Amino acid sequence: MIDWYILAPAAFFAGMVDAVVGGGGLIQIPVLLSQFPQTAIPTLFGTNKLSSIAGTGAALWRYARSVRIPWAIVLPATAAALVGAWGGAALVAWLPRETMRPLVVVLMIVVAGYTFAKKDFGQRMTRVVTDGDRWKAALFGGVIGLYDGFFGPGTGSFLIFGFIRLFGMDFVQGSASAKVINFATNLSAIVFFASHGPILWQIGLVMAVCNLAGSYMGTHLALKHGAGFIRKAFLGVVVVLIVKQLMDLVG
Repeated sequence: MIDWYILAPAAFFAGMVDAVVGGGGLIQIPVLLSQFPQTAIPTLFGTNKLSSIAGTGAALWRYARSVRIPWAIVLPATAAALVGAWGGAALVAWLPRETMRPLVVVLMIVVAGYTFAKKDFGQRMTRVVTDGDRWKAALFGGVIGLYDGFFGPGTGSFLIFGFIRLFGMDFVQGSASAKVINFATNLSAIVFFASHGPILWQIGLVMAVCNLAGSYMGTHLALKHGAGFIRKAFLGVVVVLIVKQLMDLVG
């Protein structure tokens, strides 16, 4: 029997968190693993992506109508991220994922420390994007895509931090820009997982509806309360990621 009273709220809350700063997988994947312990991992990961892409798509649509997304750098970054994600998935065959965990913990601590120390970080746009930023954006997208395909945790947080630090965006614009790449890589992941095993389509689609509703709520809060709200949510998610990665490392 499917415990919808667990899956539905988890998908809703994941969509809400994901719409603001990313990290919805931290909520959905453990719930799916606990509810379907006998199901193959690729099937559950594909189901998670099916649910997530609905919320990500809805958040992207709402952000795009209210926030100026700098497509000149976001599109090259997205294209490079797609290529990088496939390369990262292939890299798993030669290098164990666990080799990344200590480095990710260090990077997360640096990201959290930097954001906390600089009170004005991401509170407003600090510069205008130039033509030369396209190549930097492509390199950034490729590196993040490679990481996402190979390991994954914290991708949304790294995207937002990178867009703010490298391209002078504020938290609202950085979150909106990150959704473009998130949507593209989620779509790519669904194709990948669907080709490597079945996806729980019924469960994924019902969760997608809940995720979409949560995404609507999260995007509304982000646009209403602005960069300050997203900064606090960002720090909260990064701290949770650090704790989780440390627990997995020790375990």
